[in-house]
Formats: sequence, C-alpha cells, structure tokens
Amino acid sequence: MTAQSPRPLDGITVVSLEHAIAAPFCTRQLADQGARVIKVERPGVGDFARGYDERVHGLSSHFVWTNRSKESLTLNLKHEAAKPILDDLLAEADVLVQNLAPGAATRMGLGFDALHARFPKLIVCDISGYGEGGPYETKKAYDLLIQSEAGFLSVTGGPGQDEMAKAGCSVADIAAGMYAYSNILSALLLRGRTGEGSHIDVSMLESLVEWMGYPMYYAFDGATPPPRAGASHSTIYPYGPFPTGDGGTVMLGLQNEREWQLFCDKVLEQPALATDERFDANFKRSENRASLRALIDKVFAELTAEQVIARLDRAQIANAHVNDMAGVWNHPQLAARDRWRDVMTPGGQVPATLPPGRNLAYEPRMDAVPALGEHSGAILAQLGYAAEDVNTLRQAGTI
Repeated sequence: MTAQSPRPLDGITVVSLEHAIAAPFCTRQLADQGARVIKVERPGVGDFARGYDERVHGLSSHFVWTNRSKESLTLNLKHEAAKPILDDLLAEADVLVQNLAPGAATRMGLGFDALHARFPKLIVCDISGYGEGGPYETKKAYDLLIQSEAGFLSVTGGPGQDEMAKAGCSVADIAAGMYAYSNILSALLLRGRTGEGSHIDVSMLESLVEWMGYPMYYAFDGATPPPRAGASHSTIYPYGPFPTGDGGTVMLGLQNEREWQLFCDKVLEQPALATDERFDANFKRSENRASLRALIDKVFAELTAEQVIARLDRAQIANAHVNDMAGVWNHPQLAARDRWRDVMTPGGQVPATLPPGRNLAYEPRMDAVPALGEHSGAILAQLGYAAEDVNTLRQAGTI
C-alpha cells in the first residue's frame, strides 16, 4: 500500500446541510473513505456544534471529532443569490445529506421529489429525530430525548427509581449517523445498477430502537423488562465491576457454566462454590447476586487489581480495566496497532484515531478540520465565479 492507493469513495462528492452530530458523523465516515464532503454552513455562525465548548485548542470537542477532512462553504440559504450556487453544487454532487429542522429542506425546494426531477442521479439522505410522516414528524429531537423515547433510559443506570442515566456519549446521534452512512453506501451501489438516485429517510428513534432489540425481546409480550443494574449486566451474573483491595476496579464477565466453574476454582479458589445450589445456574446467580457479590468482594479485597486480572487471565475469564479518558488516550492496544494519526485543526495539530475497520488496500483519509468558510472562495472559483463576484457575495452576507 502507498499513500496514493485509491480509496473506495474517491471521486464521490457529498454536499451536506448539517449541524450537531448525526449528519456530521455520517459525512465524516464518507470523507474517511475518500469522498469530497462540502459542508454548507451559515455565514458568521456556522454549525452550532462549533460553539459547544473550547476544549481542543479553543475548538469544540464535538466539532473536531465529527468534521475532519471536510470543506467548509458558508452560504446563507435564505438569500436568493445562494440558490444558484447550491444548484451548481448539486448538479455535480452524488449525495445530499441534510438534518435541518423537520420540513425545512422541503420548504426550500430540497425535498427528494423536487430534486430528483432536476438531478435524477442524486442520492438524498434526510436525517431527523422521528422520520417523515407519523404524529411525531415535527417534534424537536435531541440525543437525550431520543434516548428517552427509545426506552434506553429505562434499562440504563442504577436500580433506584431516580437512578436512570443517559449514555455518556451521543448514542442516538451516532446510531442515526451510522445507519445514514451504511444506507448511503447501499444507495451508491444501487445507483451503479439502476443509474438512478434514491431517497434515504433515517430517524434517530428507529436507529436507537434497533439497538434496543435485546431488552425489547426480553420484555416480549408483556414480560418483565430487564432491571437497571448500573454498570453490571442486568440478567447475567457475575458480569460487571468489582472493587479490589488497592482501591481499583476490575470489570469481569462470565457467559456460561464452564466459565463459572473456572471462576470458582482458579479465581476465587473455592471450587465447591460452583455446585452451591444458590449459584449453580445463571438465573440463580442473578437472583442471588447480593450474596454472591459479598463472597467475591471478600476475596478481591485481599488482592490488587492487577492480581485479580492475572487470576482472571489464567482462568481465561473475560476482564477489562475500567479506564478513564486518560487511560484510553494511552491505551497500549491502540498504540501497538498504530491507530493514531495527527490531524490539523484551526487551533493546531491534534491526535485522532483511525476509523474502525482496517483495510490493508488503502489508508483512510485523515485531513484537516476546516475553519468556518475556509473553502468558500475556492469552491466558488471551481464553480466559475470570478473573484469580484465572490467579494460581492461576501459583502452581501450570502457567503
């Protein structure tokens, strides 16, 4: 492989009317694979995720994460002079991605039917909270609200009535972004067979509900849903975090009865416990987890975290460190697999992980995070606008 090896989406152009996380996360995956992504932003303001915080050399952590390898074009879509610019972009584009407010794209003439009549090869991907149609179509939708609607909060957090917890990252946005990404790849393949673009309608709710398949089926036909169990598994035990004598915490998980016997013999060093009638099946261990937890805690209290992990490894019991963010930045596995690359931002260089999935045929694209409107002049010049026309558009606030 060389630096010039072709990438899967080389030559594909994506125009994105995007903000926040779901659509930018989708289009960043496309850019990673070689697509040219033109990010259309409001002049002077840009994607509002730019202002979430200033943790990365003065830039937003969310924005740096989801916007590398893109070109930023500022364009006020409410200006008449912006419409021919957007039309010129779409005439050359393969994909349009948008996650504007519900109905906004259609009101601007950017619904699929209107676009398909003019640009029949264009793939249009609409990302929204609840999707097109239905009683929730126009409801505002943010990540935490979708976590709530999709039942995620009902199974996440501690066991108490007031102990529900959101995910520590934007799982609903990420789910929608990844389904948008995979659907766009499928649509590109379909267009290769039919010659026609197609319409993709991705909702955050449906994306996260798909991920809730296990707890939904566990509660099938009115059955009791899985209880919230903090960082422990709600229905498999022991499977969760356990404190150690040096103040550390070890995460471990058992999946079957063979592992339970090894755990009793090699880790707890109490082989007779394996046939204790309170614990000789997973459902019994789960029902009697308080009693079993006390036995495990007593053994682990005499050991350091590393000693517990050593015993678990010898018994081939799955385990993990409970890392904080510093532990992830310095994770030895990521370093050993050469998963870090340097990416430039308007505030300076930062490390970034390669996208998951290593293909030895090519290196993913890892270009800079754009400043607001950084590429406006260059993009307009490519569309045939003279320098004086660009200056006029800038002075009018169109770009």
